[in-house]
Parts: sequence; structure tokens; C-alpha cells
Amino acid sequence: MTEIRRYHLAHLPTPLEPMNRLSAVLGGPRLWIKRDDQTGLATGGNKTRKLEFLIADALAEKASVVLTVGAPQSNHCRQTAAAAARAGLECVLVLRGSALPREQWGGNLLLDALLGARLWWSGDRDPLDALEDAAVKERAAGRRPYVIPYGGSNAVGASAYALAFEELRDQMQAQSLSFDRIVFASSSGGTHAGLVAGARARDFEGQILGISVDKTGGHLRETVVALLNPTAERLGWDLDLGPADVHVEDGYLGGGYGVVTPAEREAVRLVARTEGILLDPVYTGKAMAGLMGLVRSGQIGAEETVLFWHTGGTPALFAYTEDLLAE
Repeated sequence: MTEIRRYHLAHLPTPLEPMNRLSAVLGGPRLWIKRDDQTGLATGGNKTRKLEFLIADALAEKASVVLTVGAPQSNHCRQTAAAAARAGLECVLVLRGSALPREQWGGNLLLDALLGARLWWSGDRDPLDALEDAAVKERAAGRRPYVIPYGGSNAVGASAYALAFEELRDQMQAQSLSFDRIVFASSSGGTHAGLVAGARARDFEGQILGISVDKTGGHLRETVVALLNPTAERLGWDLDLGPADVHVEDGYLGGGYGVVTPAEREAVRLVARTEGILLDPVYTGKAMAGLMGLVRSGQIGAEETVLFWHTGGTPALFAYTEDLLAE
């Protein structure tokens, strides 16, 4: 078992709450929510859990700067910048596409700047190639770079969600709860892989269901499967995990990553107006639209008890004003 180092960043445990009004409106299953939008780091989100382990690893390797990559409205990049600031490390964010004018720096991009991150734009290049080049230049400048992959999704980051399942299990036991399914937004695969490993390790009998926000089911499944056993091994768990353990719903991709559909718009509005909870337009809005669609189609039965694991993303709301207010 690899030594598990942790740099505490998150407000844990995050709340586990019923969504009684949303359940009544949908007329289907009993819905609960796990509030990882409340992890507390620069407006919170699921990446904060991963960064507790990734930043600890960076410090152990004597890094002076952390680098990562994402879209301009990346929640992961915003939380990485905040975690680096907390730990006294420099931060370089490699953002996909061409530089945006300052007047368009809303949402997460504004917070990246306030948190002191240095921004690189990939332009027409593959962002991963640009990330590699940025690391080379940081090293040439005499700094010690630590590179974090998309979404913090490697075995180090994913192990955070394997352990997060133990937190959930304790809350379930305290409230005498059981869930038939756990539903969440899945993209870079680390949260997904961690939850699958944690669920198997604790003999959870329900379904772990990732709603894909940017990859078709086969591609996302491959991404998650590749992380499963390395994550379990890092934690010293003797598990034999494979494709059969990974459940993906990709029927709610709509126009793709970051493209707001009428279903997402409805989901964001409905959860806000029934529960006073904010979803984001890229991840949790799409995942909730998927959950609502599965309820309405009968694929999730009215007798079920379902947990929606909220992975955060609130700042992105302020970069999608026109899309969310459209009729």
C-alpha cells in the first residue's frame, strides 16, 4: 500500500440531505443529495477532495509550482488555483483555446485570476501538448513543476472518492438509509472510478451511475476502467474490478460539453426553485437532466431511493447567463 498523504482543504463531511420538494414534483423516487458543492474551497466542488491528495503529493515531491489543464470555465482549474494558494505553491493553468478578452473573464475564469494563477492558452494545439511544454518551461526557469491531469483524475485523485464513499456509508448508517442508485456527473473519470472502488470495497449493492457530460459511453467507460484497479491498489484494497462494474448513461449529452440544452435549463431551474440548490450548466445540470429523464421514462422506478452526488460548479452559472435565461 502506498503511503496516503493528505493536505486538508475540504470541509468534511459534506451534508447529506433529502430533496422532498423535487421528489414530489417529479412524482417518482425518493431523492437525496450529497453536497460536495459545499467542500468550501473557493466556492467548493468535488475536485477539492482530490486536491487534498494531489497537493500532499506535490509537497512531498518538493514541487514549487503545480500545473493543470482544462476548459476556460474549468471547476478543476479554479479549485487547483485555490489549493495551490493555500499551500503556498505557484499555479499555472493551461486553458483550452484562444485567450479571451478580459471583459469575458466571468465565472471560474475570474476566480482563477483572483487566486493568482498564471494562465496559458493552448490556442490551436492539443491542450495536453501545451501542458507538457508549460512544464518544460517551468523547469527551465528553475522551478519544480508538479503536473496534475485533467480533472485530477489519476489514481492519486481518484482515491479521494474511494474514501468519500466511506464518509457516505457512515452517514447512511447514522440515518438508517440505503440507496438503490448513486447518480452523478462523469467526465474525466476520477470521481467515477473512486466511487466504484469505494462501493465495491464496502459491499454496496446499489448502482453507481455516471451521467456522461462529454464522452460517449464506450469512451468514458474505458477511461474509468483504466483507473479502477490502480486506485484500489493505491489504497491497499484487493479488488478485481473491470468493465462490468462501470455504469454509464450517455443519452443526455445533447450538443456536447458545455452546450446548454433545454433539458439542462429545466433541471437547473427546477432544482433551484424547489430546493434552493444551485446546479451548474456544464456538469451537474446535465447530470440532473439525465436523472430526471430516467425518472420520467420509468428507467428509475418510483419505489427507489436515489442519491444525487452534487459535484459543484456554481461559478460557471455566471458565464452562461444568456443560455440559462433563454425561454
